[in-house]
Amino acid sequence: MTSPRNGVAVRVESPTEGRNPRTADIDRVSTADVLRMINEEDRRVPAAVAEALPELARAVDLGVAAISSGGRVHYVGAGTSGRLATLDAAELVPTFNTPPDWFVAHHAGGPEALVRAVEEVEDHSGAAQIRRFATGNDLVVGVTASGRTPFVIGALQEARALGARTVLVSNNASVPFTPDVLIALDTGPEAIAGSTRMKAGSAQKLVLTSFSTAVMVKLGRTYSNLMVSMRATNAKLRGRTIRILHEATGLPAADCEQALAEASGDLKVALVHLLSGVPTDRAAAALEDTQGHVRNALDRLAG
Repeated sequence: MTSPRNGVAVRVESPTEGRNPRTADIDRVSTADVLRMINEEDRRVPAAVAEALPELARAVDLGVAAISSGGRVHYVGAGTSGRLATLDAAELVPTFNTPPDWFVAHHAGGPEALVRAVEEVEDHSGAAQIRRFATGNDLVVGVTASGRTPFVIGALQEARALGARTVLVSNNASVPFTPDVLIALDTGPEAIAGSTRMKAGSAQKLVLTSFSTAVMVKLGRTYSNLMVSMRATNAKLRGRTIRILHEATGLPAADCEQALAEASGDLKVALVHLLSGVPTDRAAAALEDTQGHVRNALDRLAG
């Protein structure tokens, strides 16, 4: 990789930079075969993620612990990795009604680099970002295909200096920093050599989505597999809240609408009210006492 500004080249030793023998003729085959080759490579991604599930579970527990103690989860990445991390963090607020500072994304180059590639920014340490925004109560999750991106590694090093826990998501098991948890994703060489927006990015997307969703589940932001923490901000979502209440309780839609109205639109309060039979004020108090965890609130009321 050569920077047009300073002419310095760095040879990155990573499986993602290798040449894939299975796609060597990709520019000589039919369109259908180009897509078949890409698809066959993509099919390797879930297996790579499955191999890393034990480490991913450890990362989830660290995320739950950080947020439960008043800390936050920080994502750090550059390029595709940073964009995927930013996307994951952004989607948690509307999906789970999380406080906007529970998950914070730090993308090399800032907002401009989200829509326009600014390649040289990844060569600068992200330590200043972490020093400014993180504390020792937080979890910092670095995401990088090569496992060596200076922006990410610098951020993780600074996080450790602050006393924060660290996770590194990498498509290269050989990394220059030893985090608390290393999630190594063996996706191998890309269909197009070095194009880590392909398999590497797909694997990172699966890991990030699984990580944040599991953290939300463990924090009680769901009931069963239902998104009970959402806020109904439009007609579609208002319809979804009624459907969620119906699915969870089996009661007619009219009863669910009435309960939601009595709960001032708070889906969790309405759900605890319907499932426990207690008035909405007691349901709200139980949820307050259990940090919004529906099952824990129901257990408290039953006890």
